[in-house]
Parts: sequence; structure tokens; C-alpha cells
Amino acid sequence: MKFYYDILVIGAGHAGCEAAAAAANLGMKTCLMTIDMNKIAQMSCNPAIGGIAKGQIVREIDALGGYTGIIADEASIQFRMLNRSKGPAMWSPRAQCDRTKFSILWREKLENIPNLYMWQDCANELIVEEGKAVGVRTQLGAEFRAKSIIITAGTFLNGLMHIGRVQIEGGRIAEPAAKGLTESLTRHGILAERMKTGTPVRLDKRSINLQLTDIQEGDNDFHRFSYEPIERKLKQNPCWGCYTNPEVHETLRSGLDESPLYNGQIQSIGPRYCPSIETKIVTFAERDRHLLFLEPEGETTQEIYVNGFSSSLPMEIQLNALRKIPALKDAVAYRPGYAIEYDYFDPTQLKHTLESKIIENLYFAGQVNGTTGYEEAAGQGIVAGINAAQKLKGNEPFILHRDEAYIGVLIDDLVTKGVDEPYRMFTSRAEYRILLRSDNADARLTKRSYEIGLASEERYHRLLDKQKKIAELTEFIENFSVKAQYINEGLESLGTTPLTRGCKLASIIERPQVTIESIAPFIGQLESRLKKLGNSRDEIVEATEIEIKYSGYIQRERELAEKMQRLENIRIKGRFDYNSIESLSTEARQKLTAIQPETIAQASRIPGVSPSDINVLMVLAHK
Repeated sequence: MKFYYDILVIGAGHAGCEAAAAAANLGMKTCLMTIDMNKIAQMSCNPAIGGIAKGQIVREIDALGGYTGIIADEASIQFRMLNRSKGPAMWSPRAQCDRTKFSILWREKLENIPNLYMWQDCANELIVEEGKAVGVRTQLGAEFRAKSIIITAGTFLNGLMHIGRVQIEGGRIAEPAAKGLTESLTRHGILAERMKTGTPVRLDKRSINLQLTDIQEGDNDFHRFSYEPIERKLKQNPCWGCYTNPEVHETLRSGLDESPLYNGQIQSIGPRYCPSIETKIVTFAERDRHLLFLEPEGETTQEIYVNGFSSSLPMEIQLNALRKIPALKDAVAYRPGYAIEYDYFDPTQLKHTLESKIIENLYFAGQVNGTTGYEEAAGQGIVAGINAAQKLKGNEPFILHRDEAYIGVLIDDLVTKGVDEPYRMFTSRAEYRILLRSDNADARLTKRSYEIGLASEERYHRLLDKQKKIAELTEFIENFSVKAQYINEGLESLGTTPLTRGCKLASIIERPQVTIESIAPFIGQLESRLKKLGNSRDEIVEATEIEIKYSGYIQRERELAEKMQRLENIRIKGRFDYNSIESLSTEARQKLTAIQPETIAQASRIPGVSPSDINVLMVLAHK
């Protein structure tokens, strides 16, 4: 049997779902192929969306017209805004989700998108003709033909799980590995390597003494992932915290010789920023305890995810160690933690569109590019889906720059620097993070998405209305004068210095002790304006306040971004034979030849390319 589509997406994880949805919503006849249609957008590890920098990515996906934020809000059983004690550039939304409902909601969404079809099967072989990807052959013997193909296979390519010395082939526990696809890609010159990640034991909540843990409630305010008005319908649940102790560590050490990480069974590199518990006790041997979070897997389930206890040790050692924690002394497990090794492809082989430089019309997104995390995968997925559609339509590529989005930082890091460990996004990776806040993702990205036909007209007009209200409130605050005799009582009650003479309201809002809401009761005209904002009051006030309080920092960062943009505009792709430029360092010649950067700015971010090398390129470019 043969099937024909515009775009074929291989793998229905978080990257695949966003890629397929974007392509179909842009008018492409799209097929999403997955091994198991009951595991669409499966949360393979923790039952949560968002977190430090990851939450910003989800808001960006939502601003672009993707679905991860909407579904996370609908499936949320606890929402928190992390890092509220820091500046707004660091605020990061995170939600515990009902794992099962999250998957069900994604499938419902996908099955009701026009132009989007699904097929349950495993792709074994890529079909390449005249240097172009044109289809795949499957395990069931079907042949799928498509004008563009997006690989989003997650951890399934030659996946191998480890629990102590036990090894099981699979892409996830109880699910088969995907065989043959990697080999059919490498035959065409695409480089493949191996990576490792892991997941912790799952416990039965009924066996945990929660009275011996620290309870962690969620937030109950206006914050959401989506800019759409999504109502939380599920019961909100707490999480709980507890600590390991020296007895736990001693039990874990007793099994290190059976740990795949330390007995040579696993050779690949795991995530530095999400280490296994055995890595923690070896790397941080001086510490006598590590924090664990007990996170519910759903609204009603008893299953608990033990965040911080990822392990590939033998299952009896995992459980015996956990039982040394007072709250877990009677712990009963649903299943042990395990490590998984899988194939990924060097992302420096990709363009910023996520299209392969080696095989035309072939795109890669998600963990196959060496990343870790649902959010990083979904962000790549929507960009790959958009670009596959844009190319088929004959439109300009859709590229997000480093000062536009965390997704832009992520993709630029991947294709410019490559990876030597699973890549995880952090706020520290973004040099313009004051511009890339979680509150303004819609202002940054929705217009761009609307212009290519992905973000809806309703969403775009909601943004325009929001921006109008922010501008009106900002103008009022910047121009309204306050007099000392009317405001000093309020200022003293807020713990800030009273005025000696009148000033603009903006000067008062800039004070760290003062917020728009806290000063409004003392300024009748401000309070009346806020009341007119209705249901959008909280969102408008927060966005306005951030712009006023941090205006100096924001302006300075915009100026830095504009300076760098000049280097982004100096295009060098295809202009030079780097190997013939003797004034470049040997390492620079090698790296520039391999990566073939598009611009001077991209070249400057390549490891091994020095400032003096960039000066050489600048001189040659101007000639």
C-alpha cells in the first residue's frame, strides 16, 4: 500500500504533535505516524510542563498558535510561577499535569484538525531520491510518500533501557524500540551518536507517610500558560518534599558496581542538569542529603513521581534506599526507575529551519537533535512544522532570532554549537532574557505567526486589544502628577519614603516597595482606570508594571540586541572557502567549513572561532 501526503511526521511525542498540528493548520495535508496512538504526547518522565526557561518556551509556543500551553492548562492539577522572588526575566511558569488526561486531550485536539491524519506504525526506512527525502517504508509493509518529512522519534531509535544489569530494548517502558531508521539515515552521510537519559521510581501514595513531608501548594491567581482564556477544570493537588540522608546514600553506594553508569554498561552521556541519584552521591560526595519532590501523576491516581531520584540501579537497591527515608519507610513501588540509551543526530547538520543540510526536505525536531525535555522538543516541533509548510508554499523561512524567543536561542545553540550532552534550556543561555520574559511572549511572536497564517485572527486581535490597554495605562502613569499631601500617607503605609514635592506617578511605581495595585487605593483616578480593565486587569497591570519598573534595563538590552543585529545582517554563507584563508586559526577553518554559518553573528557563536577570526571575516566581508 502507498499513501501520499504533503508532510509526514514520524513520532507523536511533544515535538511531533506540535509539528503535525502546525503543518496541518497551515493547510498542508499532513500525516502523523506513531507506534501507539494511545500514547500520543506521552509524558515519558515527569508529569509536568514548564519550569525554569522551559515555561517561557511553552508561552512562546502558545503565542505562535501551538497547543502545548492550552493542553497543559486544561490538564493542570497544580500551577506555580517559579522564581517570583527574582526579577520578571526569571519568572517561569510550571504546572503539574494529569498525565493521562494530557495525552487524551492532545489526541482529541489532533483528531479534529482539518488536513491532519494519523497512522499507527513504525517507520523503518527513509526513502531518498536525488538527494531528497520522499517517503518512508514501515514495519507493516506500507510505503508513505511525502514532499517533506519531519523526524521526531524521541528516545525510540534503537532505544535500550537499563535497570541494573538488566537490559531491555524499547523506546519507553513496555514500548518497542524503532529499528532501521537510524541506519537508513546514516547511509546518506548523516552522523548519529548515542545519548542517555533516565527516569525515577513511581510509588503508591497510600504507602507514603505524608505527615513526615513538607507540603507544597500551588498558586491560585490569574497566571496560565496560554494567552487564551483557559479555565482550570481539574482538582488542584499539592506536591510534597522530603530529603535523602546518609543511610540512603550508603545503600546506593553498595550497588554502584551494578550501576550501568559505573560498570561500563552505559557509555553514552547523560544530562548534566538532571543527574541520576547515583551520579549525585558520587559527584557531590560531601553532601549528606538531596531534596526529593513527590509529585502526583494525576487528579485521582495514587501514583507518585519521585522527582530527584532518577536511577538505573537494580530495582531492589532503589527501593531499599528509598525506605531509609522516614516518610517512605513503607514505600510500595509501581515500577522502578531506569536509564535509556537512544540515537540522536548531530544538530550542526541542520539549518536554522531544522531542515537537514545533507538531505533536502528532511527535518529533525526534539530529542533526536540532542535535547532533553518536553518543552524544548515542542518548541523545535512547531518551528519544523512551520518551515516544512513554508517551503512547500514557496514562502520565506520562519527563523526566530536570539532576541525574539527562547526557541530561537535553543535552535541557534543546537545548529551552531552542537551538543555533547542532552541540551536543556536555562535563562542563563539567553543573553537577552530581559526581553524574553514569560509575560510578553505574545507581544514578541503572535504578529509573526499571524502573518504566516498560523495564529488565528481572534488571537491577533486579542493581542492588539491588550497592547492598546497597556499603552493607555502606561501613558496615564507616566503623565499623571501626584502631590505629596495626597500620597504620603499611602507611601508610608507601604514602607517607602514620603515625598517632599510632587512628581509623576511613574516615579513612584518605579520604587521596589510600590506596585500599581498597592498604590491604586490612594489615587482615585488610577483605581477607576483599573476597574475598567475587567477580567484582563491582572494581566494588563502586571505587563505595564514590568515595563515601567524595568524600562532602563529593557531599553539597554534592546540597544545591545540592535547592535548584534548588524552582525546578523552580514551574510557570509557560501562566500568563502575557509580552508584557503590562512589568517584564520586552524580550528576556526575546520569549524567554519563544517557548520557553514549564515552570518557573521552566527560565526561568532561557534566554539573555537575567536574574536580575531571574526575580525578577519569582517574585513573579508566588507571587501
